[in-house]
Amino acid sequence: MCVSVPEWSWLIANFLLEEYFGSNLSSKSSFVKNLVFDYLSSFLCFQCFSHQILRLFSESTEKIGDLKHDLAEAKQSLGARNKQLHQLWYRSVTLRHIISLLDQIEGIAKVPSRIEKLIADKQFYAAIQVYLQSSLMLEREGLQTVGALQDVRSELTKLRGALFFKILDDLHAHLYNRGEYSSVASSIYERDDEVPTTTAVAASRMSSQPLSRRTRTLKGDTQFGVRWLTNGSYRTASNDESSSFDGHDEEDSVEHDEATTDSARNGTDSKLLAYHLPPWLSDSTPDEFIEAVRKSDEPLHVKYLQTLVQCLCMLGKVAAAGAIICQKLRPTIHEIIISKIKAHVVTTNLSKSACSQGDPSAAAGLHFIKGQSEAYRLAKEKPQNGISNSGTHLAVSPVSPLMAPGGKAQAAAKELLDSILDTIVKIFENHVVIGELLELKASQHDINTPKSLPTDVNWNTESEASQATGGYTISFPLTILQSECQQLICEILRATPEAASADTAAQTAKLAKKAPKKDKRDAPEDGLTFTFRFTDATVSISNQGADLIRQGWGKRAPNASLEGYGSAAVLPEQGIYLAASIYRPVLQFTDKITSMLPKKHSQLVNDGLLTFTENFVKDHLLPKMFVDYRKGVQQAISSAAAFRPRAHTSTTYTPTVEKGRPILQGLLAIDLLAKEVLGWAQAMPKFATDLVKYVQTFLERTFERCRTSYIEAVLEKLSYMLIGRHDIEKLMRLDAASACLPSPLGHAGSHSEAVSTDVELSDLFLSLRPIKQDNLIRDDNKLILLASLSDSLEFVADSIERLGQAVPRAASQAEDNSRNQATSPRNLASFADEYRKLATDCLKVLRVEMQLETVFHLQEMTNREYLEDEDAEEPDDFVISLTSQITRRDEGMAPFISGEKRNYVFGGICGVAANASIKALADMRSINLFGVQQICRNTIALEQAMAAIPYIDGETVQQNLDRVRTYFELLNMPFEALLAFIAEHDQMFTPTEYSNLLKVNVPGRDTPQDAQSRLLEILSH
Repeated sequence: MCVSVPEWSWLIANFLLEEYFGSNLSSKSSFVKNLVFDYLSSFLCFQCFSHQILRLFSESTEKIGDLKHDLAEAKQSLGARNKQLHQLWYRSVTLRHIISLLDQIEGIAKVPSRIEKLIADKQFYAAIQVYLQSSLMLEREGLQTVGALQDVRSELTKLRGALFFKILDDLHAHLYNRGEYSSVASSIYERDDEVPTTTAVAASRMSSQPLSRRTRTLKGDTQFGVRWLTNGSYRTASNDESSSFDGHDEEDSVEHDEATTDSARNGTDSKLLAYHLPPWLSDSTPDEFIEAVRKSDEPLHVKYLQTLVQCLCMLGKVAAAGAIICQKLRPTIHEIIISKIKAHVVTTNLSKSACSQGDPSAAAGLHFIKGQSEAYRLAKEKPQNGISNSGTHLAVSPVSPLMAPGGKAQAAAKELLDSILDTIVKIFENHVVIGELLELKASQHDINTPKSLPTDVNWNTESEASQATGGYTISFPLTILQSECQQLICEILRATPEAASADTAAQTAKLAKKAPKKDKRDAPEDGLTFTFRFTDATVSISNQGADLIRQGWGKRAPNASLEGYGSAAVLPEQGIYLAASIYRPVLQFTDKITSMLPKKHSQLVNDGLLTFTENFVKDHLLPKMFVDYRKGVQQAISSAAAFRPRAHTSTTYTPTVEKGRPILQGLLAIDLLAKEVLGWAQAMPKFATDLVKYVQTFLERTFERCRTSYIEAVLEKLSYMLIGRHDIEKLMRLDAASACLPSPLGHAGSHSEAVSTDVELSDLFLSLRPIKQDNLIRDDNKLILLASLSDSLEFVADSIERLGQAVPRAASQAEDNSRNQATSPRNLASFADEYRKLATDCLKVLRVEMQLETVFHLQEMTNREYLEDEDAEEPDDFVISLTSQITRRDEGMAPFISGEKRNYVFGGICGVAANASIKALADMRSINLFGVQQICRNTIALEQAMAAIPYIDGETVQQNLDRVRTYFELLNMPFEALLAFIAEHDQMFTPTEYSNLLKVNVPGRDTPQDAQSRLLEILSH
């Protein structure tokens, strides 16, 4: 009877419990029973499953035995056919290889024609890719022994040379902006408001070669830097130098850091067009270089130049290309400059033709230097006085109006040089791109020995970069470009290179003292001292370059660098003074060149074209300018007509030179020369300090000459001695009339002070009686000279002040920094003050002279008797002489001084005449009624003469002379009536003047004995 597993479990459990626990079973029976039951149940189940597993293993063993038996039978069957199957497999492999070889031969046979088509389409990069792939295929095993491919190999070798020359021709054309993708032609792809930048190969953070400011826009993570463009191989810009791969053998992806790229592009959304594949790469097989070009945001012409350099690297022709570029550099630049000048000639002729036909738009294109001095325009105009200033200018200026600052020759030279230097800058921009690329690749040892090509030259890993590039470095084109520009400048200046290079000998000696180097080719790289050479530059040319030049590519005209440029056809005049218009374009050119150069080449401009120009100006132009202008100044101030007042047709003063202001020819010439020299200073700010010193020297000499003329006119004359007296100078300073002087001497505080000052001066002049005629300036021409000299001096002073404000700040700053204030020379303002002071002295002499003339004539009233027999119809002779002299001198001075100055010169006559007439009564012995009428007639004549002078204060004149008439008419009153008048008008005259009325003998008037005491009694109240 079969018992189930749970039943057996319970039976066994009960037996065991009774056996081991006995009487204690009752307390723990239920717990222990359950535990034993669970254990026994699991054990019995496992035993049942084990029997089933054993059964299944037994069945599997039987089936595996049957399978082994079947496999053994199959192996026996296959072994019987093994030899036949191996023969069939070998035949199939051989047939596949033959088919593949025939396909390759067919493809290689078509390569030459394909390369020729790509060359014709200017798909140079694609052509090189096909050429390199075909060369690799020809080197494979199986194709090396194919005789039918020997012609293909020969043709590929020829195509390599043809491809090199085509690439080199295209590179040469684009270097000089003559190619299809040059910067001028490719500008249509750029935005009009963007300034194109030359972004060449950007060095990664591992590169030890610093790049220029213009070549740092792509760095490191852009994968367009140091590691690309090397024989078709590409190296990532990671920190692991060993992580490189060959672009022809592997297809690794380029890792690109988008964040860094976006930061470096600086707003590339405006240049989305630059991310399209350029047309010259449209037929190329995509690789790392093409991907880098596509992602680059550089200008189109820079991408094309990079592509051409990459092509040369892939061909292994960098050294040969560099040598030929060096050989062609000077004649090409020479030709470009000549063609530029010829084009300028054509443009100028067309402009002249259009101007002659009245085309305003063409005429507007003819412009002159900004800030042209007004003096040169005035020098060409004819004033209304009939005397042209141009004659004075030509007589004293060392240069013609064409050559003067702002002249047509200066403007033409500046415009021509600006155009040529702008072209040179654009050319050098391309050379910087190529130079940096070649120098970058020169740091890698396989640029002329590509792995995929046979070696053309033996590569020495210890050679310098210049040898790897055929002698081409950034310093070489910079030297040649500046040398050609210097030759052009020498032609414009009519200076021989030997004479122009003042420091060439010194620089050559300096270079000769240096220790010679193993290879002269590295001289431009290490401590370059710029010296211009006027023969073709000597460059180190590799074997490739020498062979290619001998083949004829580098041929040039033997005398290309010796012939002129033809600048005389453009410039109205040539000469050393054109250096002023050349300086600023050369300065701007140097700044542009400096901004393009990498830091390692920044010293190349130290001894360049700007240094030559500055040395030429300092050593040649400035000394010649000083000698020429000193001679002109001497000629201007020493001629007989220099200080001769001009003949005039007008009787009125004209305030402007354009309308005929009669400035003395000597001073007008000096003013023109000063403006001209300061015009040179504005054109050459660096030398403004020296030129200002020249002007100061000329002004100082001119001032001494003016003072000499002034002294000759007033020497030993009373008026000159009086204005030097301290008391008179003080009184004249307080005189209200001095307000019109160039340098105001001061003003009276009130009208009463002014009247008292006038009276004091009159008394001082009257105290000098008797005045002799020899003490006065009797020559009217000298007085007119003083008037003209005063006006001319004031004109020059005003001009000096204006010029002083226009002097460049660099002049004053350099002067302040180079000298202490105690030792620094006087500035232009001090010269203006000196000129004004001398002009003031001239006017003061004229005023005092006229006052002394009045005293001289009226002193005849003293010590005489005015006992006339009839009414006076004419004034006295001395009054007639005085009035005629006043009229004559006023008419003579009228064209030379302004109305205010005429009022100053003649305005003091009335005060002195009135005071002298009243004071003369004290010295008169007798006077009658007719004598009083005679004196009144004299005052009327003097008043009429003064009224004829414009700008004279007629009211003041009338008051002064009415006072004289009133005073003398008191003599006609009886004594009692006179006392009554004095009592009412005690302030009209002084007590002395009232006393003199009683002292003089008046026939018919009764004067008591106590007249004086009664008068004093009245005046004392």
